[in-house]
Amino acid sequence: MADKTELIGLDKDELQKALTAIGEKPFRAKQLWQWLYYFGETDFDKMTNLSKNLRQKLKENFTITRPKIITEQLSSDKTRKWLLEFADGERVEMVYIPEEDRGAVCISTQVGCAVGCKFCHTGSQKLTRNLSAAEIVSQFMVARDTYGEWPSPTQETRYLSNIVVMGMGEPLHNRENVIKALNIITDGDGIAISRRRVTLSTSGIAPHIVSTLQATGVRLAVSLHAPNDNLRSTIMPINRRYSIDEVLSACREYQAGDGSRYITFEYLLLDGINDSAECAQQLIALMKKYGLRASFNLIPFNPWPGSAFKPSSNSKVRAFAKILADAGFAAPIRVARGQDILAACGQLKSANKQ
Repeated sequence: MADKTELIGLDKDELQKALTAIGEKPFRAKQLWQWLYYFGETDFDKMTNLSKNLRQKLKENFTITRPKIITEQLSSDKTRKWLLEFADGERVEMVYIPEEDRGAVCISTQVGCAVGCKFCHTGSQKLTRNLSAAEIVSQFMVARDTYGEWPSPTQETRYLSNIVVMGMGEPLHNRENVIKALNIITDGDGIAISRRRVTLSTSGIAPHIVSTLQATGVRLAVSLHAPNDNLRSTIMPINRRYSIDEVLSACREYQAGDGSRYITFEYLLLDGINDSAECAQQLIALMKKYGLRASFNLIPFNPWPGSAFKPSSNSKVRAFAKILADAGFAAPIRVARGQDILAACGQLKSANKQ
């Protein structure tokens, strides 16, 4: 018998074609979509508005699988980290960062990462492969399973309220699967996370920024981490391929198409490297040069085993933030979360690969 088709990760058109191929009417696809993505059901027998005959055909032809949870850790601050394993044995990490009445799920898009930022733990794990759309979507579904958020709750009641695509991997190196996955996650008939509550974070793959954001409608965050090319190239080798000018020009083009959206620039503060008052002034000059409506997310460096960098002092971080704020830019300092379980920014690395 032929291998069964995995239903998670199929978009609406593909789901309809899959059902037509087994002799079913196209309208059944809408019912099945709701079972998969609104109710989060994994058992065909529990899809009670489908006939017994159809349920049997579904069991014979399709599967609904989740990644296997290898470990699940809960930080003292209630941050949760999962190590997930896919069918081929490859693993990624996913993190949930709770706030008082909501929270963000940080999902991964690749096993490892090819960008190789010097300050990032994930970057020390070489790229193994891209994740499929199914593997990206199913991460969030695991989080929903864990927190009992099926069927899809209203925006007011959901604790898993936001998604940040800034786990392991560079999303724009896996563009097609990321676009497909985000359009499934934000579809109003299913998981129904608002597009404005999804943020895609890139290290700056300039040619793909505008088209990807147009195809998904989600928000943009750029890992900038330095205010000039010389400095950025030393800590982010990707800058040698896509300069700050190329990245910020793409950001300007993206904003020209949607004047309501701010771009978040992520800026990791490294002691003695990029945390000077001069660096802050250069950032302000960049924003003015490109006419960007922006905010900054200032991130104290989270140490990890073997890292050569040190975090900037609290006084330096506050001084840096004040310079940006005085120039009219929101510049909150991110509170490190989940450090005791290596779940904080830049600390993710799948445990089976050293």
